[in-house]
Amino acid sequence: ALGSALGGLVGIPVVAVPTSVGYGANLKGISALLAMVNSCAANVATVNIDNGFGGGFYAALISRTKGRR
Repeated sequence: ALGSALGGLVGIPVVAVPTSVGYGANLKGISALLAMVNSCAANVATVNIDNGFGGGFYAALISRTKGRR
């Protein structure tokens, strides 16, 4: 849910990485994943649960694309 909230506040791309650990009924990351995927913010990209590498790789692609302009 933090990625969704942050995406609504900033005007830059946000890469959301749901994690399988947490408190309450997180259902091994499914709750966080569904909250991020159902976001209304258009600038939020969500990767798989616990996929920090994929999130970092996507952020690097965004950074590299921005540098070419």
